[in-house]
Amino acid sequence: MKVIVNGKERFIKESVNIKELLRLLDIEFREVGLAVSVNGEVVPKSEYESTYIKEGDSIEIVQLVGGG
Repeated sequence: MKVIVNGKERFIKESVNIKELLRLLDIEFREVGLAVSVNGEVVPKSEYESTYIKEGDSIEIVQLVGGG
């Protein structure tokens, strides 16, 4: 299925939840410094396992990076 992740088309074999999608994209789940929105709606971390990605969804993943 085709989805948009951070503005780029991606193809995923099957429906996955947000936590599985992060794993597929090699993004480590973190309680702090990570945010995901699906179709413009921020998804609470408590719902990452119950929120499934559907064909055509637009997902934005934001990671905070420390530095100085």
